Amino acid sequence: MWLRIVTLFGIMAALTAAQAAQQAQQAPVNPAIDMEGFLRVSARAAKHRESRRISQEEFARMTREAETIVLDARSKDKYDQLHVRGAINLSFPDIAVESLLKTIPDKKSRILIYCNNNFLNAEGPFPSKLPSASLNLSTYIALYNYGYRNVYELRDTLDINESKLEFEPAVRKP
Repeated sequence: MWLRIVTLFGIMAALTAAQAAQQAQQAPVNPAIDMEGFLRVSARAAKHRESRRISQEEFARMTREAETIVLDARSKDKYDQLHVRGAINLSFPDIAVESLLKTIPDKKSRILIYCNNNFLNAEGPFPSKLPSASLNLSTYIALYNYGYRNVYELRDTLDINESKLEFEPAVRKP
């Protein structure tokens, strides 16, 4: 008797799992979300990024050269607190076709990026993220996906108080 009940429960569980799998396969697909495409682009961007990570010294030198854009993809609030001098802010959630065309119309422009995880001792404007959730990674992949290939990333972790980079607040507080 108990064996029949256990067998019956096993059959019901298997049927429920099979029905769930079938429903998942039949779930409507959202053509605006492409995980497989994202993973393919991420792999290509990762390979491209290998030779695009630069030192603090290279980053500082490049910021002074004409036609270089320093892009800060942190939130506007964090950008307003403190950012690399001359950086423009395009918050990561706002990176989209139109905003990129407006902010960086030439896809050949040299773009320098940095993120929270590049700086120590400034948790207010640069709060730490998990290394695998670093904003540099998301920003690099997004820019690569939109066709920007002249992108360089600050590779170093710098103490904000000893950095050779210049910083400024976007909004001066009285």
